[in-house]
Amino acid sequence: METIHQRVRTEFHYPVHFTRRAFDTGNMALREVIASGGNSRRTLFVVDEGVCTPKRNFLAQIEDYCRFHADVIESVAPPIVVPGGETVKNDGRYVDSVRSAIHARGICRHSFVVAAGGGATLDMAGYAAATSHRGVRLIRLPSTVLAQNDSGLGVKTSVNRFSKKNFLGTFTPPFAVINDFELLDSLLERDWRSGTAEAVKVALIKDQEFFRWIEANAVLVVERNSSAIEQLIYRCAQLHLQHIGGGDPFETGSSRPLDFGHWAAHKLEQLTNYRLRHGEAVGIGIALDVTYSHVMGMLSADAWQRILGVLLDLGLPLYVPELETSDLLKGLTEFREHLGGELTILLLEDVGKPVEVHKISADKMKESVAVLSQYAPVCSL
Repeated sequence: METIHQRVRTEFHYPVHFTRRAFDTGNMALREVIASGGNSRRTLFVVDEGVCTPKRNFLAQIEDYCRFHADVIESVAPPIVVPGGETVKNDGRYVDSVRSAIHARGICRHSFVVAAGGGATLDMAGYAAATSHRGVRLIRLPSTVLAQNDSGLGVKTSVNRFSKKNFLGTFTPPFAVINDFELLDSLLERDWRSGTAEAVKVALIKDQEFFRWIEANAVLVVERNSSAIEQLIYRCAQLHLQHIGGGDPFETGSSRPLDFGHWAAHKLEQLTNYRLRHGEAVGIGIALDVTYSHVMGMLSADAWQRILGVLLDLGLPLYVPELETSDLLKGLTEFREHLGGELTILLLEDVGKPVEVHKISADKMKESVAVLSQYAPVCSL
């Protein structure tokens, strides 16, 4: 019998909204997103405890919003409140609690899980939704700079297992993303700064002009100027979404441009027992890879120092003692295993001029760590 060759074509579309005060009853963004899904109104909320500040009274806002828009939104239970940060991805009890609520409250594939919080909370809730009924619709409300400009936008969901970042996960696009800039107001300074690392990353590999803009406006960003941070988030989000939509969204190949700086970042998060925020680890990973690019003769001294200067201006750490551990280079193997295919690392020839390499010299990488340690102050967290 002849072989049957089956082809499946699937196209995804999801909006990314930018707004303020998403849970003011007069704000139509969430209402319209849920209404666009058809007849199902059943909605389960998962909320990062970091969003639930006494001043904001976030849970009451959700309750009031759902009551006001009850003709479209049926909140099936009080919001599930979970810890922020990697704890929620490391401990399997949290993903199980969301799955249990999906089961107990009759959430179906045409219902909604609405996740509000930082990237880790969105990852965990998204993984729970994606693996329940083979996929419950997910609406994300990112609450950090990093989640609004990067991790809350894409098509991945995951949790950590076996001491490996994002070992369990799926490729599942969200139903919608609502970026509420007001949610950033209560961020700690450390979380505010760490989110800027992903903007530096995407600027370095895709947009020289955006890098120059960050360079010129770093002080305003650190000072929490609302116009500056909103511009940074919007352009960063735009570049990430252009890449995801126009390239290889489900990562069937070996090339991962948006993972620039991430092989070391993921390993450093583990080696520091997640004391490092993801954005902080990415900043260090970028610093290490541009230093390696310079040590290998690819990147000029001027460009190298300029990049490190921008990272420092944004208040990002460039060095932690864990860079000197023998386990750091194991991150290369774990990175390749996680992504599949041959090892593919992005380095820089100049700002906006990335190049892929498939081998990393262990000796030159150790030299790069030593060079970076002399350039950057040690960060102890």
